[in-house]
Amino acid sequence: MARKIIVVTAAYGAENVREAGGQRAMLPVIAGAGADGVEIRRELFTGDELDALPTLAQSIELLGLLACYSAPDALFTEDGKLNPLLPRYLAEAATLNALWLKVSLGHFSDKQQLDALRALLDESGMTLVVENDQTRCGQLAPMQRFKAACRVMNLPVTLTFDMGNWLWVGESPEEAARHLAPAVSYIHVKAAVPHLQQYRAVPPDNDDRRWQDLLDQLPADAPRGIEFPLEGPDLTAVTRHYVNLLREE
Repeated sequence: MARKIIVVTAAYGAENVREAGGQRAMLPVIAGAGADGVEIRRELFTGDELDALPTLAQSIELLGLLACYSAPDALFTEDGKLNPLLPRYLAEAATLNALWLKVSLGHFSDKQQLDALRALLDESGMTLVVENDQTRCGQLAPMQRFKAACRVMNLPVTLTFDMGNWLWVGESPEEAARHLAPAVSYIHVKAAVPHLQQYRAVPPDNDDRRWQDLLDQLPADAPRGIEFPLEGPDLTAVTRHYVNLLREE
């Protein structure tokens, strides 16, 4: 069975998405490129678009796409509490008929924090995946602690492995994969190159073995999300190229 390829709407650039008419306008491009699904980004919504989630869900379904939902927020707040907005995000994901809600980790320190999370997930029925972001909270050590606590507590929460974000926080993606791979259920694919004092995401190159070797360390059946820039006069053709590349590798 072919692996699933998800296209993150942010890959087209926030300004380009707005000019096109919002994330809904990108769906025919994504479907036309042969992708399996779309990652909808909460930060790209206007207020009116956020109120129209049922319409967006219908459009996604009509095009035969799977949906997942990303909220630009952390699971735990700075004081170690479960994010009070999480129920809202879970409900929005459910309205989209999303396969999962993706958030970053935030300030996790103790497995006792997970009791409230278990109750909330049981109530919502939505799957949650937690991503390594570009902050200290997304470094390997806290992600390992969280993974271990979920295992001990038998909590059905898995990880999104962002291949590029490790570089932003000074970590080795390969080392992270060695420790986290068994808990990974979704992969954000991107290559990265040095830029000013940091990095910038770039499309994977056929001649660059690093990203390919890194994918080999991660679960082969995990859906792969395109989160690198997709640019050009024919966005469907550009997207199709990378959909096919990631499906084959």
